Amino acid sequence: MNTLTVSQLNEQIKSLLDSTFSHIFVEGEIGSVTYHTSGHIYFTIKDAKSSIKCVMFRSNAAKMKFKLEVGQRIIINGSLAVYVPRGEYQLYAISVEPYGVGALAVAFEQLKQKLQEKGYFENKKKIPKHISTIAIVTSKSGAAIADMLKVIEKRWPLVKVYIIDTLVQGAKSADEIAKHIKQADTLGVDVIIVGRGGGSVEDLWCFNEEVVADAIFEAKTPIVSAVGHEVDVMISDMVADLRAPTPSAAIEMILPDKNDYLFAIDEMVQSYKKAMSYKIERVELQMQNLQNEFKRYNPSSRLDRVLKELLELRLSYKRAMAQKLQFLKTQLQNLQKHYLLSDPKNKIAKNCALVIQGNRKTTLSQINVGECFMLQDSEVSMDVRCLNKKEI
Repeated sequence: MNTLTVSQLNEQIKSLLDSTFSHIFVEGEIGSVTYHTSGHIYFTIKDAKSSIKCVMFRSNAAKMKFKLEVGQRIIINGSLAVYVPRGEYQLYAISVEPYGVGALAVAFEQLKQKLQEKGYFENKKKIPKHISTIAIVTSKSGAAIADMLKVIEKRWPLVKVYIIDTLVQGAKSADEIAKHIKQADTLGVDVIIVGRGGGSVEDLWCFNEEVVADAIFEAKTPIVSAVGHEVDVMISDMVADLRAPTPSAAIEMILPDKNDYLFAIDEMVQSYKKAMSYKIERVELQMQNLQNEFKRYNPSSRLDRVLKELLELRLSYKRAMAQKLQFLKTQLQNLQKHYLLSDPKNKIAKNCALVIQGNRKTTLSQINVGECFMLQDSEVSMDVRCLNKKEI
């Protein structure tokens, strides 16, 4: 009888398994999982009737996009082999994919859940209303930066822009993006924009890495995430203080349009002119009223009015006195006439008349040709004129 040692049996089984199950796909549900400090992953998968041990070595585990968790249904790409010293066989996993969905989708949901529990999606910083400086973390050679600079020039060319050239695709891009976010945070700018143009899920994946999420969350400066197109939603979008659907839209969302300001300034100027015109009119009216009041109440004007009144009173007084004097003079003349007529000494003989000129008696010899005089007897007074004069 031909017998085998235990080692020989295990070696033959190993050879058989290596040749038969060198490249297989196995579907199952994770029953247990251990992430070892060495970087290896030890886990089991099972179905309704049985289970099998699995191991993924560190080199392959480092490429995993998502974390293995108990209860996940997965598909393993690997090989079946026997560990000869113990006669145990297990599945050596080269790669693992979630059943029915992609690994990236699962990784996205896992990190999203983790960051949500850590509060990364809360307490957003406010984007400043007036922005004078921006730091942009992106590739200098990409189309995104060119588009952003065009929008800046069109909308608000006064802003100062710092461009931090960064890898935005590939294995090392996540670490570099995180490093440059921290660098931008030291520049003292008003806002940081992190992003790139569109691409595949794999191209954009660096913005779904935890290291980038940590850098965004820990930054003191408000951060805008502007990755891909509107349909692309990244972890960086969720952690950032503002999510923009595209890089160009990020600029439009945080910078004002200079035309709006110019229009507003024009309206303000017109309103100011109108207000100033109205105010000037009011001040001019007030000044006119004050001038009128000043004219009414200043001492010089009051003195002029008093002097004018005194002058009018003086003229009125002079007129009244002249009238009074004329009246008295007429009265006196009448009294003189009456006296002369009544004086016995001046009694006029019958058929004789007195010659009176200038209220005094005279003689005919003293009357010149052309002069007027008055002839008066005891009964009649007559005004006459000398037409001719002859000596007798």
